[in-house]
This record gives sequence, structure tokens and C-alpha cells, in this order.
Amino acid sequence: MFIARVTGSVVSTQKVQSMTGHKLLVVEPYRLEEKGREALVTTGRTFIAVDTLGSGEGDFVLITQGSSARLTPETKTLPIDAVIIGIVDQVHIDKLSVYSRD
Repeated sequence: MFIARVTGSVVSTQKVQSMTGHKLLVVEPYRLEEKGREALVTTGRTFIAVDTLGSGEGDFVLITQGSSARLTPETKTLPIDAVIIGIVDQVHIDKLSVYSRD
């Protein structure tokens, strides 16, 4: 599992039938800044993830990948490799808030 920020969406009118009606979002993984450990910084990569929660652009979300992405009731029959499983409200590291949705 990792934290990512939703940076966009993907529209696909031609896809396998099981994917019809599923929202696809572009997500960018984040990590803890190494030196000060006081902020989240981008990894510079992007993924496409299925959204099961109604998250939107700018939200920080929890992502799971690989076979684990197909272990939720909503995704067990989908041919996917990444799914949004949570919307992040706050991140605390060493008692320091490095992110808050407020």
C-alpha cells in the first residue's frame, strides 16, 4: 500500500465489458522527504487506478497494487493492477503532521 495524489482522469469509451462504469484516475505516488522527514514529495511516477470511493483531483489516496487490487468486493472480477482503497485525511510522522486535508 502507498500514498498517492490524484492528478487527473482517464476516459476510455472502448474497453472490456467488466470495466464499464468504473472511474479511472491518474495517480502520482508520494514518499516522505528524506532529509527533514517533514513533507511528502512526489516520486515522479504515475499510475492508472480504479476509483471505488469517489475521490477526485487533488486528493491524497491510499493505493494497493498487484493481485491485492483484486481482493475487494468491488474489484474481485476486474482485470486491474491498481485500486484506490482510501482517501487520506491526515499523515503524521514522528508526531509531526506532514499532511492534513483541511
